[in-house]
Amino acid sequence: MTTLIQAIKALALAAAIGLTPAATHAAQPKAAPAAKRNTLIVISKRDLNLKVYRAEKGDTTLLATYPACLSKNKGQKQRRGDMRTPESPQGRPFKIVSIENAKAWKHDFGDGRGPILAYGNWFLRLLTPGHSGIGIHGSTNNEATVPGRASEGCIRLRDTDIIKLKQTYAWVGMPVIIKAEGQGLLPWEAKAEAKAKQPHTSNQATK
Repeated sequence: MTTLIQAIKALALAAAIGLTPAATHAAQPKAAPAAKRNTLIVISKRDLNLKVYRAEKGDTTLLATYPACLSKNKGQKQRRGDMRTPESPQGRPFKIVSIENAKAWKHDFGDGRGPILAYGNWFLRLLTPGHSGIGIHGSTNNEATVPGRASEGCIRLRDTDIIKLKQTYAWVGMPVIIKAEGQGLLPWEAKAEAKAKQPHTSNQATK
């Protein structure tokens, strides 16, 4: 029965956001916290942001939007070191495979500063077939680049935002869609954003 329920939820998520059922089911591990289940990330190179959505019952809700810094060079990633952020194939999102404490991690950007703290508190490592070392992380010592195009291929958020993302939404197995250069809102995104802009009604009379 549990397996059947999980399969139904996976199919509902797939229908809501246009994923292949197989990809969605693989991205929904049993350990996903109930409060975070059915959430996913969408990253826009065009709009330089990261959005979190919840998909359920054939509908999608926008939960959060964070400014982001993407790769220095535009286009689909081809090889290691090309300074490009990989784009997920249509219907087959990447996913978070680990959430790692990055407080003490350093990196040498080759700009004369030497090895410096650069990742914020957390590194959300992504499974990006064909490429390794890609993740979502903070921007210690580089917060002025957010939003923008300055990374070596990863997705940078402000240090405060990576903490919020990890604490509130992120989970191992979470689907992550990285859209192609110039790609606008997906149809279900546009619907979710329109819903988010609608004024909330209240049962209380205006005084």
